[in-house]
Amino acid sequence: MITGTATITIDRPPQQVWAAITDITRMGDWSPECIAARWAGGATGAALGAKFEGDNEVRIAGRVAKRWTTTSTITACTPTTRFEFNVEGYTTWSYDLQPVDGGTRVTEKFQYESKGFKGFVYRRVLLRQRMMRKGMQRTLARVKAALEQ
Repeated sequence: MITGTATITIDRPPQQVWAAITDITRMGDWSPECIAARWAGGATGAALGAKFEGDNEVRIAGRVAKRWTTTSTITACTPTTRFEFNVEGYTTWSYDLQPVDGGTRVTEKFQYESKGFKGFVYRRVLLRQRMMRKGMQRTLARVKAALEQ
Protein backbone atom coordinates (compact mmCIF):
# COMPACT_ATOMS: atom_id res chain seq x y z
CA MET A 1 0.00 0.00 0.00
CA ILE A 2 1.36 3.41 -0.99
CA THR A 3 0.44 6.22 1.42
CA GLY A 4 1.19 9.84 2.11
CA THR A 5 0.22 12.45 4.69
CA ALA A 6 0.40 16.23 5.04
CA THR A 7 -0.77 18.33 7.99
CA ILE A 8 -1.34 22.04 8.53
CA THR A 9 -3.00 24.21 11.16
CA ILE A 10 -5.44 26.80 9.88
CA ASP A 11 -6.43 29.74 12.08
CA ARG A 12 -10.14 29.23 11.49
CA PRO A 13 -12.83 27.14 13.23
CA PRO A 14 -13.52 23.59 11.99
CA GLN A 15 -16.90 24.62 10.52
CA GLN A 16 -15.26 27.13 8.19
CA VAL A 17 -12.45 24.77 7.19
CA TRP A 18 -14.94 21.93 6.63
CA ALA A 19 -17.09 24.12 4.37
CA ALA A 20 -14.08 25.03 2.24
CA ILE A 21 -12.63 21.52 1.92
CA THR A 22 -15.94 19.85 1.12
CA ASP A 23 -16.80 22.43 -1.55
CA ILE A 24 -15.08 20.39 -4.25
CA THR A 25 -15.87 23.06 -6.84
CA ARG A 26 -13.05 25.09 -5.22
CA MET A 27 -10.43 22.32 -5.45
CA GLY A 28 -9.09 23.76 -8.70
CA ASP A 29 -8.18 26.93 -6.77
CA TRP A 30 -5.94 24.99 -4.39
CA SER A 31 -4.66 21.75 -5.89
CA PRO A 32 -1.67 21.75 -8.23
CA GLU A 33 -3.09 18.63 -9.94
CA CYS A 34 -6.90 18.81 -9.79
CA ILE A 35 -7.57 21.87 -11.92
CA ALA A 36 -11.40 21.76 -11.74
CA ALA A 37 -14.15 19.73 -10.09
CA ARG A 38 -17.93 19.55 -10.24
CA TRP A 39 -20.72 17.57 -8.61
CA ALA A 40 -22.04 14.65 -10.66
CA GLY A 41 -25.02 12.31 -10.70
CA GLY A 42 -27.40 14.86 -9.23
CA ALA A 43 -25.22 15.64 -6.19
CA THR A 44 -25.08 19.28 -5.08
CA GLY A 45 -22.90 19.00 -2.00
CA ALA A 46 -20.89 16.74 0.27
CA ALA A 47 -22.84 13.69 1.45
CA LEU A 48 -22.08 10.02 1.89
CA GLY A 49 -22.28 8.35 -1.54
CA ALA A 50 -22.30 11.64 -3.48
CA LYS A 51 -20.23 11.69 -6.67
CA PHE A 52 -18.10 14.34 -8.29
CA GLU A 53 -15.83 14.61 -11.31
CA GLY A 54 -12.35 16.06 -11.26
CA ASP A 55 -10.25 17.33 -14.15
CA ASN A 56 -6.57 16.70 -13.49
CA GLU A 57 -3.24 17.39 -15.08
CA VAL A 58 0.37 16.63 -14.31
CA ARG A 59 3.07 19.05 -15.37
CA ILE A 60 6.70 18.18 -15.74
CA ALA A 61 9.14 21.05 -16.24
CA GLY A 62 6.18 23.38 -16.76
CA ARG A 63 4.67 21.31 -19.57
CA VAL A 64 1.45 19.31 -19.37
CA ALA A 65 2.49 15.65 -19.42
CA LYS A 66 -0.96 14.15 -18.87
CA ARG A 67 -4.62 15.26 -18.56
CA TRP A 68 -7.50 13.11 -17.37
CA THR A 69 -10.93 13.22 -15.71
CA THR A 70 -11.97 11.01 -12.82
CA THR A 71 -15.18 10.23 -10.97
CA SER A 72 -14.99 10.06 -7.18
CA THR A 73 -17.44 8.78 -4.58
CA ILE A 74 -17.61 10.20 -1.06
CA THR A 75 -17.01 7.33 1.37
CA ALA A 76 -16.97 9.23 4.69
CA CYS A 77 -18.64 12.52 5.48
CA THR A 78 -18.74 13.51 9.15
CA PRO A 79 -19.27 17.29 9.37
CA THR A 80 -16.34 19.23 10.83
CA THR A 81 -14.39 15.98 11.41
CA ARG A 82 -13.76 13.74 8.37
CA PHE A 83 -14.17 13.93 4.59
CA GLU A 84 -13.05 10.98 2.47
CA PHE A 85 -13.53 9.94 -1.13
CA ASN A 86 -12.42 7.16 -3.42
CA VAL A 87 -11.29 7.87 -6.96
CA GLU A 88 -12.58 5.21 -9.33
CA GLY A 89 -11.84 2.37 -6.91
CA TYR A 90 -8.14 3.16 -6.98
CA THR A 91 -6.98 5.98 -4.69
CA THR A 92 -8.60 7.01 -1.41
CA TRP A 93 -8.14 10.59 -0.23
CA SER A 94 -9.16 11.82 3.22
CA TYR A 95 -9.17 14.99 5.29
CA ASP A 96 -9.31 14.76 9.07
CA LEU A 97 -10.08 17.96 10.99
CA GLN A 98 -9.28 18.50 14.65
CA PRO A 99 -9.97 21.67 16.66
CA VAL A 100 -6.81 23.19 18.19
CA ASP A 101 -6.41 26.49 20.08
CA GLY A 102 -9.14 28.36 18.18
CA GLY A 103 -8.08 26.89 14.84
CA THR A 104 -8.17 23.58 13.01
CA ARG A 105 -5.48 21.00 12.36
CA VAL A 106 -6.09 19.44 8.94
CA THR A 107 -4.47 16.17 7.96
CA GLU A 108 -4.77 15.12 4.32
CA LYS A 109 -3.92 11.51 3.37
CA PHE A 110 -3.90 9.29 0.32
CA GLN A 111 -3.53 5.57 -0.16
CA TYR A 112 -3.50 3.24 -3.13
CA GLU A 113 -2.22 -0.15 -4.23
CA SER A 114 0.80 -0.11 -6.50
CA LYS A 115 0.51 -3.06 -8.88
CA GLY A 116 2.28 -4.40 -11.94
CA PHE A 117 4.47 -2.59 -14.41
CA LYS A 118 2.40 0.61 -14.25
CA GLY A 119 2.80 0.61 -10.47
CA PHE A 120 6.55 0.16 -10.84
CA VAL A 121 6.79 3.08 -13.28
CA TYR A 122 4.68 5.34 -11.03
CA ARG A 123 6.64 4.34 -7.94
CA ARG A 124 10.24 4.16 -9.20
CA VAL A 125 10.43 6.25 -12.37
CA LEU A 126 7.88 9.02 -11.86
CA LEU A 127 8.27 9.12 -8.06
CA ARG A 128 4.50 9.55 -7.87
CA GLN A 129 4.26 9.19 -4.09
CA ARG A 130 6.65 12.11 -3.61
CA MET A 131 4.77 14.23 -6.16
CA MET A 132 1.49 13.51 -4.41
CA ARG A 133 2.87 14.44 -0.96
CA LYS A 134 4.24 17.72 -2.32
CA GLY A 135 0.88 18.37 -3.97
CA MET A 136 -0.94 17.84 -0.68
CA GLN A 137 1.37 20.29 1.09
CA ARG A 138 0.71 22.91 -1.59
CA THR A 139 -3.03 22.27 -1.49
CA LEU A 140 -3.23 22.69 2.29
CA ALA A 141 -1.04 25.82 2.20
CA ARG A 142 -3.37 27.36 -0.40
CA VAL A 143 -6.48 26.48 1.63
CA LYS A 144 -4.85 28.09 4.68
CA ALA A 145 -3.92 31.23 2.73
CA ALA A 146 -7.43 31.56 1.29
CA LEU A 147 -9.17 31.13 4.64
CA GLU A 148 -6.84 33.28 6.72
CA GLN A 149 -6.79 36.34 4.46
